[in-house]
Amino acid sequence: MKTLLLAFLLPFSIALPALAALKSGDSAPAFSARVSVAGKESTFSLAEALQRGPVVVYFYPSAYTSGCNLEAHAFATEMDAFSAAGIAVIGISHDSIVRLNDFSADPKYCAGKFPVASDPDGAIARSFGLAVTEAKPGAVDTRGQPIDHAFTERTTFVIAPSGKIAAVISSADDHVAPSDHAAKSLVEAQKLTKGKVR
Repeated sequence: MKTLLLAFLLPFSIALPALAALKSGDSAPAFSARVSVAGKESTFSLAEALQRGPVVVYFYPSAYTSGCNLEAHAFATEMDAFSAAGIAVIGISHDSIVRLNDFSADPKYCAGKFPVASDPDGAIARSFGLAVTEAKPGAVDTRGQPIDHAFTERTTFVIAPSGKIAAVISSADDHVAPSDHAAKSLVEAQKLTKGKVR
């Protein structure tokens, strides 16, 4: 049984193949989405968030999978530094808002520190040029629960208040480990708050 579980989880810990993701200098597409923070639902608007400062938008394959658990924990750990610099963070996946309510409140992962958005049909992911791959039949998460949604490749976008993409961090193209997306995006976003990048 453990071997079968590992076989299903392994694909989620590595990057999915890249499509034609937006790149630095491109305009980030405006979006609004249902989000969960600490298990409570609300709405996130990229345009509104950018009025307050830079925004880190990170796409991940699925809540409660090995790489995504590490990535969420890393972002939660760095949130004090993001907040101190006036940088907003949002995670986006195809997970239902019900799954995200659990994930966002889980003290081992998001820990209620930042919003995670539901992109059930992949419209937001595709607007950023990201590949969407259908789930394999029988896929389960680290809790043993079925995963019945598609996956988006693991990619993080650092967006300047102007709406331009300042940096892209890709596990597929750059071979960045899931747990390193937070630290790398923090460095790039802090450049925007210090006036080094416009």
